Amino acid sequence: MKRQAYQPILITDASRSQDDQLTSRQKRYVLMMGIRVVCLVIGAVLMGVKAPLLWLWLPLCGLGMVLIPWLAVLLANDRPPKEQHRLAGKFQPRHRDETPPMALSAEERPHKVIDAEP
Repeated sequence: MKRQAYQPILITDASRSQDDQLTSRQKRYVLMMGIRVVCLVIGAVLMGVKAPLLWLWLPLCGLGMVLIPWLAVLLANDRPPKEQHRLAGKFQPRHRDETPPMALSAEERPHKVIDAEP
């Protein structure tokens, strides 16, 4: 098996830590849920004051209250893709040139020889 040459990891190539990723996803989720609350409040205020173009603003607020939570959950669970080197061996078939040991008869199978003398 060949050993790969040592390649230093550059700090600019390093991915963000999992804690940083989680924190940014949590902040994004809270921000989007805050926008949802604002849509709810604006919808209630518009209903209370009988604003002009109410037929336009209420569906927009309702759409925001329905779509924003769905998007917030999708984005909160979003993670960066896995690195290629971690996936390299999982999806590629492994080919061997040798015959599996059980396909050979007992006489043809390689066996260990234990020798006590040097």
